[in-house]
Amino acid sequence: MSDPVTVVRPMRDQDVAGAAAALVEVHGTDGYPVYGVARPEATVRPPGVVRAWVAEADGVIVGHVAVRRPQGDEGAVALWREQSGEDDSRIGVVSRLFVVRGARGQAVGERLMREAMSFGRARSLRLVLDVVERDSAAVRLYERLGWRAIGGAQHPYGDGRRVAVRCYVGPDLLRAVEGG
Repeated sequence: MSDPVTVVRPMRDQDVAGAAAALVEVHGTDGYPVYGVARPEATVRPPGVVRAWVAEADGVIVGHVAVRRPQGDEGAVALWREQSGEDDSRIGVVSRLFVVRGARGQAVGERLMREAMSFGRARSLRLVLDVVERDSAAVRLYERLGWRAIGGAQHPYGDGRRVAVRCYVGPDLLRAVEGG
């Protein structure tokens, strides 16, 4: 039996429940996200979302990614503003990339990221993201796609705790700052 065909497409309102269920599943297997599963629907639709995509296999949502507007002085946004002089109108934040365990090994995460990157390029947005230090699979994916670390930060949990994150900028942006 072959693996189901996975389609990556823009997220629709009717996908929120399926994306939330996938998020809860990923949290159960991987501990990601570190918070936000108490209200998973809100987590897959965070404030400021400009566009989101889902990966779907046999009618089931198996992955998600969003691009949103900056929300305050979050790690990668603050570092990118400082290093580039960009203002928030030109920055997009890649948010909530996840793929359920059963759909991994099929480049679903890469396909979702490429959608987000194409969207950012088409709108001249400088894409940035934070990734939890311990999430080595995500770090490998971002670096394989040409993302470059721009520093580190401490990301707050909802309960006052903090977690170390690496901050990245998309590959097209790095060339622009370096003059290439």
